[in-house]
Amino acid sequence: MKNILITGGAGFIGSNFVPYFLEKYPDYTLVNLDLLTYAGDVANLSEVAKHPRYVFLQGDIRERAFLEQLFEQYDIRGVIHFAAESHVDNSISGPEAFIQTNVNGTFQLLDVARKYWMEAPFAYKKGYEACRFHHISTDEVYGSLGETGLFTEQTPYAPNSPYSASKAGSDFIVRAYHHTYGMDVVTTNCSNNYGPKQHQEKLIPTIIRKALAEQPIPIYGDGKNVRDWLYVLDHCKGIDLVYHTGKAGETYNIGGRNERNNLYIVDKICGLLDEMKPRSKGSYKELISFVKDRPGHDRRYAIDASKIERELGWKADEDFESGIVKTVQWYLRD
Repeated sequence: MKNILITGGAGFIGSNFVPYFLEKYPDYTLVNLDLLTYAGDVANLSEVAKHPRYVFLQGDIRERAFLEQLFEQYDIRGVIHFAAESHVDNSISGPEAFIQTNVNGTFQLLDVARKYWMEAPFAYKKGYEACRFHHISTDEVYGSLGETGLFTEQTPYAPNSPYSASKAGSDFIVRAYHHTYGMDVVTTNCSNNYGPKQHQEKLIPTIIRKALAEQPIPIYGDGKNVRDWLYVLDHCKGIDLVYHTGKAGETYNIGGRNERNNLYIVDKICGLLDEMKPRSKGSYKELISFVKDRPGHDRRYAIDASKIERELGWKADEDFESGIVKTVQWYLRD
């Protein structure tokens, strides 16, 4: 039995990943460390709460002594690091928490893992040679695209918000630990995730929640900001592949090849709600309203996922049109 530390596993992507990973790998015990800030909720993991190979711990990745004790107690043999402050609007109003968690927290976790697994630079302790640190990041570190082009693993970093800047900082620290210490690390940068269990403040849950409450559905600016949308379970499968088969020190971009602007997103969701849970009168589209754009709002993100497709054989199972149906159905059941 191998103990894997999952950080931030009570958040949106982590809480989809944990049940998937537990079911797929019967020789893993998953230790889920989450501080349970606004984005984390243990209710997201109710289906595995009593699983014999699952342990939940509430704690802070910035607290080094706590991390050292955790590694010793559970003999951690791998880390999959989701934990992060990730809401862009919150990073604009309160950037310090993002720097503390995403930069300093990642450093503390990485350094504790290095010292627990390694006896010297480029020298793992006997029995710990297979230990790997997988860092989960975002396409937002690359900045904003024009109307054409895609982010690749070679795209220069150009973060435009305190959130994306803090994630860029953590990416560079992870990279440095590979080149300086020979630590086995991999990084994945993903496009916009959507699906079950997403925090209610994010775009798609907000559209669904506001529509069902018969409230104005807020869309930033002109609604023409473009994102590449990735169904969360497809992302989980990509993380699984990179963790197990990715090349040490490499970065892999995971994207759904599903570019859609916000106008399309809100129109599609309202149309689905009109079919699945009709209003007493009229269409949910009548609730769409436009609000002042947020500062530094990137115009377009889109990922070229060719590397992970070519080298590791990953492919998204869902396109946006199939994934959004599953997503709306989940929120209507919830």
